[in-house]
Amino acid sequence: MQKLQLSQPLIDIIDRACDTYADDTCVEFEGQVYTYRQVKETSIKVATVLQSNGFKKGMHAAVYSLNSATILMVTLGIIRAGGVWIPVNPRNSESDNVEVLKRFGCNALFYQSKFDSAVQRIADNAGHLVASVCIDSQAPGSDFDDWINQAADQFVPVEFEPTDTVSIPLTGGTTGMPKGVMLSQRNFAALCFAMNDSLQRSRHGRDIMLIAAPMTHVGGRAVLTSMVAGAKFVIMDKVDPQTILATIPEKQINSFFLPPTGIYSLLDQPNVREFDYSSLRSVSYGSAPISIERLKEALQVFGPVMRNGFGQTECPMFIAGLSPEDHFIDGQIAPDSRLSSVGKATVISELAILDDEFNELGPNERGEIAVKGPNVSEGYFNDPEETAKIRAKGWHLTGDIGYLDEDGFLYIVDRKKDMIITGGFNVYSSEVEQTVGAIKGISGAVVIGVPSEKWGESVKAVVSLVSGADVTEQQIIEICKEKLGGVKAPKSVDFVDDFPKTPVGKIDKKAIRAQYWKETGRAV
Repeated sequence: MQKLQLSQPLIDIIDRACDTYADDTCVEFEGQVYTYRQVKETSIKVATVLQSNGFKKGMHAAVYSLNSATILMVTLGIIRAGGVWIPVNPRNSESDNVEVLKRFGCNALFYQSKFDSAVQRIADNAGHLVASVCIDSQAPGSDFDDWINQAADQFVPVEFEPTDTVSIPLTGGTTGMPKGVMLSQRNFAALCFAMNDSLQRSRHGRDIMLIAAPMTHVGGRAVLTSMVAGAKFVIMDKVDPQTILATIPEKQINSFFLPPTGIYSLLDQPNVREFDYSSLRSVSYGSAPISIERLKEALQVFGPVMRNGFGQTECPMFIAGLSPEDHFIDGQIAPDSRLSSVGKATVISELAILDDEFNELGPNERGEIAVKGPNVSEGYFNDPEETAKIRAKGWHLTGDIGYLDEDGFLYIVDRKKDMIITGGFNVYSSEVEQTVGAIKGISGAVVIGVPSEKWGESVKAVVSLVSGADVTEQQIIEICKEKLGGVKAPKSVDFVDDFPKTPVGKIDKKAIRAQYWKETGRAV
């Protein structure tokens, strides 16, 4: 893609890739291999049968499954038929997923047999289902292959507008009830352009991408937008550290994405330094802040291939990026001040820092991070009031507090809702977390505000230790006082074996905070 064409529908972009790379492998999963031609042909069959069952443009279709090759072809079939793809996270509770599809509607459901207990509940609550298909069942008449082979009629192409919705993923829900985000044809066209510009595929050639992160989240969008350059995808149905490490040299993996917790799980493997990582060109991390000390360790283990990406569901993947080259200065690992940045604006984004009146601030002034660009979503599904809250003067408001330095590098200080107000002073929890996390013997740290009669809120650190480490509460507090001062330093420290996680692998700060506020009557 040499230029950005926002008027081009996603399926047309992908079809051109399928024709260009027709005989090349597109996806590999558990010994199954599918070429680009096979992926396209199967998706056409899915779309054709959907149409024959009464599925119309704009209807909603959900995929309820762990990662697999089939869900890629099903997702493309939904999009080809003009449907709106509702990614259901199979790691959520069944009740939560039923509620999601009740709220956002479901006219067609593709599901893995292990989740068949949810099917009737979804049918009863989500509306009229024109299709309900088990994608891995071997029972006669219900097998996925039997279903798509009903495609006798010719597919009728669908006309698309740039603002037509392609998908409605959910916000993370760590700060409240998840909302549905309308990602449009123009959003995905922009993401296709940015993905390939970012990874410089025209220089390096086709990627071999390991997809272990859920395809209901960043993993799925990464696959769809990487098909344009003919990438090959090696798919796993879960994040298994040993399998990932062994697969990198076995399959000559060039790139993969994991949230920081997934990166940590790889680094914590006792044999992590015993594998050959010479094939790697890009190890992307994002979705949550990363520990600077663990990032340095990753650079030492995997090489100069780490890549940070800042995005959010409302403006996915490409608000800013810290390239592998940005992690180094003069051939040495960059100082902490650089490594704590999420990088510069991408080719499809414009950044600004805004004050409370939505005026632009200068370099190193802290305010809300705002973005403009074709990857900014169309807003929240059926919620114009909430959409209005995240838009001002043509900007999308991210809800993150940060600043831009003189060179255009973006730094995230905190989430607005994670800011601790103690004795009238603002304390940014991420700043304290980085300081605590850098203390030798600490493997992870979460900093929150907890109830205080004297200060309103006081700063608390919740930490996990490296196995065998002996670090005390008082040591942590004194080190933080020395580095941050008395206001920002934790007043107390709790130790845990592990942190609760959201279904997409982020540390669930909301759940941690709730334990300390549940008796106060205050909403978290």
